[in-house]
Amino acid sequence: MSGQDRLFIVTNDRVSPGRARLGGGLIWGSFALLVGVAAWQILGQTGRVADWGNWRPTLYAYCLWATCLCAAEVVRHGEQGKRRLFVMPAALFVGSMVFFPLVFGLGIAFSDWNLASPDGRRFNGFGNVVRMWSDPFYWNALGNMVWYVLAIVVEYAIALGLALLLNSQIRARKFFRVAFLLPLMLSPVAVSWMIGKSMMEARFGPISRVARWLGWDNPSFFGDPWLAKAVIMIMDAWTFIPFMMIMLLAGLQAIPRDIQEAARVDGANPWQNFWGVTFPLMLPVSLTAIMIRIIFKLKIADIIINVTSGGPGGATDSVTSFIFREYRDRSNVGYGTMLAFVYLVLIVIGFTLFIKLVSRWMRPQY
Repeated sequence: MSGQDRLFIVTNDRVSPGRARLGGGLIWGSFALLVGVAAWQILGQTGRVADWGNWRPTLYAYCLWATCLCAAEVVRHGEQGKRRLFVMPAALFVGSMVFFPLVFGLGIAFSDWNLASPDGRRFNGFGNVVRMWSDPFYWNALGNMVWYVLAIVVEYAIALGLALLLNSQIRARKFFRVAFLLPLMLSPVAVSWMIGKSMMEARFGPISRVARWLGWDNPSFFGDPWLAKAVIMIMDAWTFIPFMMIMLLAGLQAIPRDIQEAARVDGANPWQNFWGVTFPLMLPVSLTAIMIRIIFKLKIADIIINVTSGGPGGATDSVTSFIFREYRDRSNVGYGTMLAFVYLVLIVIGFTLFIKLVSRWMRPQY
């Protein structure tokens, strides 16, 4: 091995016990200071000790701990610690961007904070949890989310049918591929105003006029709870079905044609070819498209807020639109933050169970 190659070898330094104790003291001493400052500020928020007015002392204590942690790595590990310094500042910064907003949000969630109240923010423990437990509108919004998510099954069937159509040898195939992608290029806010507020307007909307011409005396697409919910689902599906379609189309084009031709040679008809060859090979792409679509569906709010504002009587409310109105209309920051945290926990639990079920179902096939 040449001398130039040895330059790339990093050996472990011989660290004396005193040097190791110094590094450990830097880490744990600064960490104890950080915990103490944070605990003081938390107690200050509850009114038990003097409040410093802002969270800057905790931020300064965190910066001191991060600096001591980086220095201690060099003191305790020498050259290996210097290599870790290339990663640690970025990791500590990203961690702070996640940890501090999470802790601050939890502090707000366990507080009674209404922006319209002159009392300001007050710690109320599990008061928001008790209020949420007896809030029928929040549970109604959660029930609506079940229907919105179940609608993805129909959206997937339509998207897969369109992908199969656009993958076949039809005339003007390139034109239809672009045409079917146009709804995806529109903002949901634009779709809600263009269709929900304009075309479906009860008095002068063109769709309402056609409905009157067909015999519907008083067309009101958003007056009946189930009809309003169905219209919201249709508008949202019209916007996002092209997204699933393009993913499924990419999956179809990745399937080797030799496999499908071999199935035809073996005597399989188009239906058997689809269920026996195409659909099983499309399962990974299909599950990915469905999971991404569920993520977008769980955030549905803009169409609901612009068209119905959750009405009639909360029939079209999603959890996100309900939380938005808690902030905007009622200025209830504390309660809205608690609802958002509970919703986040439910999403994490639901997705974890979904991924485990999918993995268990896919394991025997692959």
